[in-house]
Amino acid sequence: MPPALSGDALAKLRQPRPYPAVSLVMPTHRREPDNAQDPVRLRNLVSTAEKALQDDPDVPRERRADILDQLRRAVAEIDLAHVEDGLVIHVAQGEHQVWTLARTVPERVVLADTFLTRNLVAAQAAARPTWALAVAADRISLWSGSPERTTEHTGDGFPLTRSLEDPDAERKERIGDLPSTFRDEATRQFFREAHEALNAVLASDPRPLHLLGEPAALTLLEETGPLRAGTTPVQHGGLARGPAAAVHEAVEPARAAREAAASATVVAELDTARGRREFAGGLDEVWQAVKDGRIRLLAVEDQYRTVVREEGGHLEPVESGATDSRDDMVDEIVERALDTGAEVQFVPEDTLAELGRIAAVLRY
Repeated sequence: MPPALSGDALAKLRQPRPYPAVSLVMPTHRREPDNAQDPVRLRNLVSTAEKALQDDPDVPRERRADILDQLRRAVAEIDLAHVEDGLVIHVAQGEHQVWTLARTVPERVVLADTFLTRNLVAAQAAARPTWALAVAADRISLWSGSPERTTEHTGDGFPLTRSLEDPDAERKERIGDLPSTFRDEATRQFFREAHEALNAVLASDPRPLHLLGEPAALTLLEETGPLRAGTTPVQHGGLARGPAAAVHEAVEPARAAREAAASATVVAELDTARGRREFAGGLDEVWQAVKDGRIRLLAVEDQYRTVVREEGGHLEPVESGATDSRDDMVDEIVERALDTGAEVQFVPEDTLAELGRIAAVLRY
């Protein structure tokens, strides 16, 4: 199971390492018969990486041995029967990570003093991750969601659990002093603890948030403290223990509605920017703007990818495999835009058909 692709995880991956930090990237396939080629491609890619390490005179022998061992460990963790559209392996002295992405990637091996992260950054932005907090009186769980699936987040204090058994309940009931579950002080304290844990998660990995629970539970959580702007309540109890598929189904209508509204807002902003001449459209124009740090909002179609070569400071389309071709330029633009503080929005296919599939609102 790959680690969570969070903002904190990406920041750590982008920190410099003792040379070399090795990145292996390859496209993968979810279904037969295409996935039959994946084991062969992976073996070939690993062989290429091993040869690059063996042939590099700048890699000390002990470090080379350590990295080769980390590479073998990483490969042993990969289950090609359960991959998505892309695979990224990072290995360096004393560490390795394996990532599967719901976004295709070009095949390559890179030795540098940092890991290659542009494909991870673009995949995270395209995934449009969300949080869902499922609340009940005895369990509060946090779920990480994307348009494709939802998984429970176990860590950062989650899930929170407690017993509802009150050893003094019989006496309290006799004298009429047994409060309802969501007015009980112990429940309020339980929800305060969950509120604090949630705020800590959102501080390190901010995402749109859905709240799942019966009305009384949602009311109590809202009374516990302020919630992030744009939080969406979903009145659906019984999901604090999942299953993940049920949480995903409960959240999906609200998520889809929010994304549709966001896409409409992006298109409107692009139209306004064209009128103010604060607009770039098409890959080359957007590339020039992102290099200068001028992009405020970048819009990209979900599945847009193209192969280009840089000639005379401009991007020209070329065939895949051509000399000096760059087939993850879209991912590079996304990463650069995020690095300069731009907002990045992925929109459905054909939303930007008349604008070259990629467009931007400029700061100036």
